[in-house]
Amino acid sequence: MATPSFALLTLTVAAILPRRFDSGVRQAEQIDEKSALTAGVNAPRIAVLVPAYNESRHVLPTIACLLAQVDKQDRVVVIADNCTDDTAAQARQTEAIVIERTNPAQQGKGFALAFGVDYLRDDPPDVVIVIDADCFVTEGGIQALATVCSRTGQPVQIPSLMQAGDSANLRIRILEFAMLMKNFVRPLGSSRLGKVCHLMGTGMALPWTLIAQAKLATSNIVEDMVLGIEFAIAGHPARFLPEHKVSSTFMQDPSIVQAQKSRWEHGHMQVMTGYLPNLIVMALRRRNSALALLAIDLCIPPVALYFLLLCAGLSGSLLLACYWPAAYVPAVVTIMSALCFVTAIGLGWYVFGRRIISAAELISTPLYALWKLPIYIAFCLKKRSHWVRTKRKDE
Repeated sequence: MATPSFALLTLTVAAILPRRFDSGVRQAEQIDEKSALTAGVNAPRIAVLVPAYNESRHVLPTIACLLAQVDKQDRVVVIADNCTDDTAAQARQTEAIVIERTNPAQQGKGFALAFGVDYLRDDPPDVVIVIDADCFVTEGGIQALATVCSRTGQPVQIPSLMQAGDSANLRIRILEFAMLMKNFVRPLGSSRLGKVCHLMGTGMALPWTLIAQAKLATSNIVEDMVLGIEFAIAGHPARFLPEHKVSSTFMQDPSIVQAQKSRWEHGHMQVMTGYLPNLIVMALRRRNSALALLAIDLCIPPVALYFLLLCAGLSGSLLLACYWPAAYVPAVVTIMSALCFVTAIGLGWYVFGRRIISAAELISTPLYALWKLPIYIAFCLKKRSHWVRTKRKDE
């Protein structure tokens, strides 16, 4: 019960502290002017894979964003995976390469990526970058990802964030803040402590030598996180590049958002239960700080779930201490855990999240935890182990 709160506070404080922790990484990632002048010779060859399932309304802006950031030697490959709309036809209007895959028995992003990698095998690039079909990358992000990935030989991840939009209600903006904590603050902390982070599925760059050998064809809900853990175990932990970001927009329909969060959080909890024990053991046996930091981050359950567990634990331990004074230790530990949790959320909000929600709105976030209670009940009753695409508002 106590470990996640201490882990969250540690990563949050590390993210806030001065940048001396990652100055060496940042220096290695800088592209000087001379390198830029010889980019046509020395720059890595890039292939951007864009897995798309019925993304007709979103794929063109994404392709335009990517084509504006790649050179002539690079490729943007759209994988129209089991599409029943005109995603492929829309993508063919651009200079992107379009490949189609039809196999209803094997649905999921992992199968689409495996199909895309197989397509590249005849003319492999140096770096493969994965961008979801409804995402935008900040200017220069593609080249920065490819350069750092090529120079380090390691996977590289930029923050994957979602925007609530100007007209979004409080519930959606709380989700935006929660994603900011998970996909920016925590990986920034682990990066400054040990130059490592989890992969996030979109906005990630992988050396061809690694992705060509990876087991991608799976229906796992969070194949990206599993892939990052397996790379780290093999000695190739992902680097974090906070200067750029990849982003998309939340749907405004609460039922659609809840289904999306349900998929993410079910997958996260499955990875926790399936990988965390072994990751801890390997970190201890190898004395490997990268694996230890990944385990520290992975031990933090979805924040709303942890808040509910803390409330239950705090109530139970205080009640036990009232009737049995000798049992004060659980009450003290739970109170300390709650204080660490509140401090971590407060610091993260004050430094990074004040533009998203106000202080008064932050205080109301416990209601958000109650809204997500059905997600955790569903996980306990019936674990979701296969990929399910989030419905769009117009579907």
